[in-house]
Amino acid sequence: QRDKLLWMYDTMVTIRGFEMRGFHEVSSKALTAAIHRSVGQEAVPTGICAHLRHDDYLASTHRGHGHCIAKGVDVKPMMAELFGKSTGSNKGKGGSMHIADMSKGMLGTNGIVGASVPLAVGAALTAQQQNTDRVAIAFFGDGGANQGIVHESMNLAAVWKLPVIFVCENNMYAESTPVEYAVPIADIADRATGYGFPGTVVDGMNVFEVYEAARIAVNRARSGDGPTLLECKTYRYYGHSGMDNPRSYRTEEEELSWKARDPLKQFQDRVIRDE
Repeated sequence: QRDKLLWMYDTMVTIRGFEMRGFHEVSSKALTAAIHRSVGQEAVPTGICAHLRHDDYLASTHRGHGHCIAKGVDVKPMMAELFGKSTGSNKGKGGSMHIADMSKGMLGTNGIVGASVPLAVGAALTAQQQNTDRVAIAFFGDGGANQGIVHESMNLAAVWKLPVIFVCENNMYAESTPVEYAVPIADIADRATGYGFPGTVVDGMNVFEVYEAARIAVNRARSGDGPTLLECKTYRYYGHSGMDNPRSYRTEEEELSWKARDPLKQFQDRVIRDE
């Protein structure tokens, strides 16, 4: 238990450190690499990947540094990739939105909204056909939740009972579009009912809640009972990318209310309280 707690805290701190340093380095050197920071969302990939093995699969998004780090990808070639170096994870040719490491089951970050989801479903089909107990994780955002390919993938996964967990990182904004403007229901997780598998809303700012929900979903997938949809409600502290000003579409009061629930601070408070 102690080792798991240390791993979770170290992973969240590493994700935040990588995001902050990477953005600073790219910005200060006027490089053209697009950086989509997930600062504030660290609890989601950490809580999910705490249950994964190296041979499990994960398909990511354009905001995928945290997914890579939590899955075990080395941060050195990741950073080199941001600089376009030949020592990068994709030989410097892919950039932030195309980081992959097949040895860790990382199928890649992905610049196309929702496009990672069918990749994870295909990987889950491979696991099923090979009669292994591998699982696949499909990350997407609240904006990606409305892409047709996401719905088609969920339907197919349900029909074939594939070992895949759909993880919606609902950070409340698709670039600058508020989720309530584009989604007619309060909880995206409710859509799972239409496909006949469980959907769960999770506090994405609390790594312990993500961990527990992921435990149930991963065990379900490994045992052959099919997919689960986890909607992790979270918040990105910065803009969509380095190019937009989040204050043009959200308030300071809103930002402060979410930052008061910072995942690293919540982790520290709970561990210290329970000592």
